[in-house]
Parts: sequence; C-alpha cells; structure tokens
Amino acid sequence: MPTAEGLSAVFDRPGELTVGIEEELMVLDADTLDFAPRADELLAGLHGEASFKGELMAAQIEHVTAPAATVGQAATQIAEGRRRLARAGAGSVVLAAAGAHPFANELGELSTAERYRHNREEYGIVARRQLVFGLHVHVRVPGAQRAVAVYNGMRAHLPELAALAANAPFHAGRDTGLASVRPKISEMLPRQGIPPAMADIGELAEALRWGERAGALAEPGTWWWELRLHPVLGTVEVRVPDQQTTVANTAAVAAVVHSLARRLADRHDAGERTPIHPTWRIEQNRWSACRHGLAGTLADLDTGEPRPARNRLRELLAQLAPVAGELGCSAELQAAGRLAESTGAERQRAVDEEGDPRAVTRWLAERFLA
Repeated sequence: MPTAEGLSAVFDRPGELTVGIEEELMVLDADTLDFAPRADELLAGLHGEASFKGELMAAQIEHVTAPAATVGQAATQIAEGRRRLARAGAGSVVLAAAGAHPFANELGELSTAERYRHNREEYGIVARRQLVFGLHVHVRVPGAQRAVAVYNGMRAHLPELAALAANAPFHAGRDTGLASVRPKISEMLPRQGIPPAMADIGELAEALRWGERAGALAEPGTWWWELRLHPVLGTVEVRVPDQQTTVANTAAVAAVVHSLARRLADRHDAGERTPIHPTWRIEQNRWSACRHGLAGTLADLDTGEPRPARNRLRELLAQLAPVAGELGCSAELQAAGRLAESTGAERQRAVDEEGDPRAVTRWLAERFLA
C-alpha cells in the first residue's frame, strides 16, 4: 500500500519543472468517420512504440510525450507522433482530436485488454459511455510539499483552464448546448471533477490506502479527478482540458499549465500561503465553464463577484507572461491568447452552421495534422 514516505521519495527527486503531454485521440473509419474500434491494430502497426498506448475505449489511442524542458519541445514530439499515427492508419482509419465525437453512438466498444477488466466488470454500460477525450498536462514539481502547494493552488484555476480548452459541444449527433459535454459524461464514474485539497503528501497516501482497502482503486492510476498528484510519476497532472484539435492549441493549453505551475511554485518558495477555497465554489465556476466556456462568467472565489470569463482568462495570461518568458514558452502562451478569442467549441459551432455534425467531424479529421 502507498505510504507517505514512499510518495515523498517520488516527489522529492531533484530536477527542473519539466512538462509532459498526454493526448487522447479518436480512431475513425476512413469512409464513415464513425468510431473504428481498431486501436489495437493501429498500435500493432506502430511496433510497440512506448509513446502510444491503448485505452479503455477500443477506438481510442493515448499519445504520450517524454518529459521535456519546454512546451515547444513537447509539442514537437506531439506533432511527430501525430504524423506517425496518420501514416500507420493510412488507407483504413483516420485520426481526429476533440473532447467528444460529434455524431457517434453514445455506447462504444471497450478494449479487451486485461488491465481494463476491473473497469469493464465494475462499471458496465457506464464504461461504454466514456467516449470522451482529455488532454493531460504533467508538470514535474520537485519537492513533496511544494508539489502539494502547487496542486492546491491549481484547484482554483481549473474552471479557467476548462473554459479555455472547451472543445466538445456536440454529442450523439446533437448540439448539447454546452461548451463541453465531456465532464457530464465523465462524472458518471467516481472520483471525477474538482479534487479534494490536500494538507500534505501523507493525506494523499491515506486516500490511496483507503481506496485500495475499499476496493475502489484497482490501481493508483484510477485515482481520477480533473487534477491529481500522480503517485507514480511524481507530477502535478492537470486533466481538466478537453483534447485539442490541433498541435498548436495543445501546446497553447500546455503553456498555460506549465507557466501557472511555475508561478504557484515560485509563490510557495517565497513563503506565500496557498489559499484553500471550498470545493463547491470552484464547482460552481466549473459548471459555468462547462455550460458557457469563455462566453460565461466566473465568480471571485472569495467575494462571489461574477466577472466575464474571457476577462479573467486574459488577466491570468498577462500575469503568466513573465513566467512564460523564463520557461521559453512565450510564443505558445501568445497562442493561448488567440485560442481565448475563439475556443474549439466556438470553432466547431461555426463549422456546423448547416446543422451537420458529420461536417464537423470531417473538419476535425482534416485539422489533425494542421
């Protein structure tokens, strides 16, 4: 079972604030653009490359970068990996990236891999509904208590990140009216949404031990949430963003996360106390991000004063600009500013002017290598 000492050893390893990216990508039939449950075939054609992995859904592939010093270096890995996937699937399947498929059936085929047996048996039809695709950004924050402080500080910013990255307005052939339907599908499973605050790494160890004893955690990796302290990699993993359609937008979101983590780490190093806000207040902002994206409002977590989400996001980007310069991701942070003017959800709706979700899916596939 996890112990505080063991987890501290993972997080206390020395090093820099490196960044890594995980993309969850759709495998589609080249003719119909519907899901093609052929991820295993595609992976076989990639000859076991470590950067590509199967997922719970049989039509999903996870694309993982190695830890990188800069977002630009990670984005280069993402671009090359997408090209390799496209070549491997040429003639049979195509790849696309978004938070949800615009028109596919609500129930999908599950992977038959042994590692997902618990999920298949425990969650049944709910597991088959998890046709959702997230973008996960890992930041290595050396120092266990430092990582906890960054994690606690990041909780308050999850709604801004979700609104910026909202990219799933369509589901099962309908406009859902949401900027992102992904969290509403995900929350059918346990341990979703805004995570609990942590006093120290020992509290994480106790949570994982309780989950293991209760039979809730088949493995530490099922400690889901939209943000987590990764117990194996020793990273602060931000899981709230929808998968982004292009490499540029993936890099833009990663730059915000990397810069924000550095800013929170610097504040901890300067002796600033991380404020812990009530989960329900963050969840209220999280709903606005889910429903309206950047077109809605986000409330001040202390006073309750609502302000336009786009204004809040612009202010955050301005605060992060000096940090981004130090991290070498100024260009990617500027791209985040452009994304904030027209998010993925807004762009998908612009493509759907004639009410054709298949046209949106085609557009997503065409943008995969953009």
